[in-house]
This record gives sequence, C-alpha cells and structure tokens, in this order.
Amino acid sequence: MTDSAVFHEMPASNPQASDTPIRFSFSGTGSEYFRIWIVNLLFSILTLGIYSAWAKVRRTRYFYGSSSVAGTSFEYHGNPVAILKGRIVAFVLIVIYNIAVEMSLGVALMMILVVMAVMPWLIWKSLQFKLYNSSYRGIRFGFRGALKQIYWVYLALPILTIFSLYILTPFTHQRIKKFQHQESRFGTSHFSFNGTVGSFYKAYLLVAAIWIAGFIAVLVALGGPLFAIITADNMDRETVAAASATGVLMLFGALFVLMFLIFPIFATLIQNLIWNNTQLEKHRFLSDMKWTRVCFITVTNIIGIICTLGLFLPFAQIRLIKYRVESMSLLPDGSLENFIAASQSQVSATGEGVSDLLDFDLSL
Repeated sequence: MTDSAVFHEMPASNPQASDTPIRFSFSGTGSEYFRIWIVNLLFSILTLGIYSAWAKVRRTRYFYGSSSVAGTSFEYHGNPVAILKGRIVAFVLIVIYNIAVEMSLGVALMMILVVMAVMPWLIWKSLQFKLYNSSYRGIRFGFRGALKQIYWVYLALPILTIFSLYILTPFTHQRIKKFQHQESRFGTSHFSFNGTVGSFYKAYLLVAAIWIAGFIAVLVALGGPLFAIITADNMDRETVAAASATGVLMLFGALFVLMFLIFPIFATLIQNLIWNNTQLEKHRFLSDMKWTRVCFITVTNIIGIICTLGLFLPFAQIRLIKYRVESMSLLPDGSLENFIAASQSQVSATGEGVSDLLDFDLSL
C-alpha cells in the first residue's frame, strides 16, 4: 500500500464488530531508526550512491517490521538489485538529457519527448514492484493497471493540466489516486476509492483561501509599516535603508513560515480525504489527522534539524510517520480474522505467477 500503516492488535478469540474501528499503530523509534539511517548514509557516501538501493530496502523493512496487525508484522521483500536497476536507468536518463542540452535545443527537446514517452511505463513497473513486494501474513499486495491507463493518468492528464494553466490539478490528483487505489489489491481482494473530483477541488480551494488570507494578513502586519518607513521624511537615508532591509527580511521570513504552515494543512486534508474514501472490499479506512498537530510536528522538526545540523532528520521522519499512521483506523465489516483466513485460502488456490515480471523499480 502507499502508506506504511498497521492495525492495533486484536484478540483472535473476539471477532471484531463492524462498528468498532481498529486503530493503526507504529512501534518504530527515532533512536532505532537513527542507527539504520547513519549507517545507510555512510555506506551510500562511501560507495558513491550504489549502496542507496540496499539502504532503501533496510529502511523499508524497518518501517514494515515496526507495523503490525493482530500480532503480525507487515513484510517487505524488495530486491536491492531491482531498485539499483531503476536508479541506474534514472541516472542514465539524467546524463543523456544533460548531454543533449549541451548539444542543441532540438536534441534536448527530442530527449524530453523520449523521457515523457518512457516515464509512464517506468512508473507502472515501479508500482507493481512496490506492492507485489509488500505482504501481510504471507499474502502479497498487488497492482493491476493496464498500460493504456498508465499513459492516460501519468502522461495525458498532466499535459492537459499544464495547458489548462493548472486549473485541472485537483481533477488530475483525484484521477491518479483513484487509479492507484482501485488497481491495488490484497491477495485477491481489491481496493476501491470513492473520493469525488468535487471533494478534491474543495480541499484545494480551502488551502488556497487560507494561503490568500495568510498572505494578506502578513502584508497588512508587516507591509504597511515597511511602506511607512520607506516613505518617511523625518529619517536619514542610512536609517531608512537599515530599517527597510530589516522589514524586507521580516516580510519574506513571515511568508516563508506561512508556506511551511500551508503544507501541513494541505497534507492533512489530502490524507483524510483519500483514506476516508478508500475501502478494501467492504472494510473501510478512516483517518482523523489534525492539521494543528501536523503543523506543530513540522515546525518543531525543522527547528530540531536546523539546531542539530541535520542529525535530527531520522527522529523527525519517525515523528511524522508515527502520527500519520496512528491517525488511521480500519472499520472492518465483520471479523478481520475471518477475512484474512478467506484471503489466504483464495491466494493458495490461485497462486502467483508474475514474480519474474516484477524485477524493476524506479524507486520513486
């Protein structure tokens, strides 16, 4: 699945009622992840980035292993070599593009067209790899999705969005999420997505309104005094210049902080919107993230990272992921244990015959 998430442990002897949500939980800690993070960083530097594929596998396995439901952890089976293939492809495309830019504008444009033509296929393979290599209780997740759908969602719609001057951005966002969720499965059970285009436009418009209101408030609070200083007649030039420089710094600093506060609000609205409209057959997901909490975590994480010269980064990642995961719940339709048992039986009967095809990950 797209989010590392788990359900709170549920006794097998007590079937879960359909009106009782199972809260997700996450047991990872900053100190544990710091040791993984620092080793991954050092080895990636020493190997000039080659180890980064193995680093991703270690990191992902830690997050999956820290996630459990009914006493069983999720598992990640990704092959570092497959991830390395994807990164080599991405690196080669970047190198070829830069060489093309140096040669001529025409060659550069041709290279852009080639990348645009190949990118949806790469994304398709990456989605298949990510989900197929995720499992719970021995049952693999999976991703269907026809290639023509990939090109519509990841190529045609983004191009149309650009030509619409980004008016279609919420529409494209909704179509991408709908495609990702509806084409995902757990064993033989399929996910579904009911979020409407209108709900995405409401979320985007709400964030835009908050940003505009904040922008106006900053201009009124700091722009007015700054204009008064610049147009003052009773101050010498040096004093006006110094005060103006301070005022400009404060104005841009306030706008910078505003942007950092807008992102958590947007992330909160989108996560709640997406997961509150996602189901696994008749089992519903719920998300109750609070933007005030996300803003607090984001701001304190930034302060911690700055004050520790980046060493707080793994702790910051754990804090945010833990809150995102534990803000979610599953509202099962009957007993979750019965659902898992049925899924295991179905998978055993059908089997998996596509493992050899899923050996490539763009590592997006």
